[in-house]
Amino acid sequence: MTKTALITGASRGLGAALAEALAPTYHIIAVARTTGALEELDDRIQAKGGAATLAPMDITNADAMAVLCRGIHDRWGNLDLWMHCAIHAPPLAPADHIDAKDMAKSVSGNITATSTLITYVAPLLGSSGTAVFFDDPRQNQKFFGAYAATKAAQIALARAWAAETANIGPDVRILTPEPMPTATRARFFPGEDRAPLSDTGVQAAEVLAQL
Repeated sequence: MTKTALITGASRGLGAALAEALAPTYHIIAVARTTGALEELDDRIQAKGGAATLAPMDITNADAMAVLCRGIHDRWGNLDLWMHCAIHAPPLAPADHIDAKDMAKSVSGNITATSTLITYVAPLLGSSGTAVFFDDPRQNQKFFGAYAATKAAQIALARAWAAETANIGPDVRILTPEPMPTATRARFFPGEDRAPLSDTGVQAAEVLAQL
């Protein structure tokens, strides 16, 4: 029976690297807003002999996520793995200058969408599946207020879920990868020397080794 892996935020960065790393042994359900990047990912997966279902969707659209999860249930019956790599990275700003729209997008993308997805995905994972979240602690760092607050809230949701399911499943993990040369990091640290950063493929391999 084919194992299934849902990757939210699969078009680039760690999400794309995880999709490629998992493709030989999992059918990948790749969710992201960027259709072109998903199609490029699909080409790379197929080149490795794998298969993917592309879902060009916005995770903040609860109705779209409901349709997606119902489709997963109808086609496969369950999920073996969910990796939540999607993140909204608002512009850096002093705490007293955070734009209300940027904060609203951060709350929607990083907190509300995560909560909604947990509700929808949990029944698909059942007691034997695995959910993985990725921490990026930025608390106490200047200008990171909107990102740090909403990312911390996302991880708080994941930690609560992990505690609640410790004895009954699914297995909920929170991992902290090494810094990588992703588009999100480039927004936060423009002009940074990217040479010392860890390759996304290397980090994907390390993540899978920890599961």
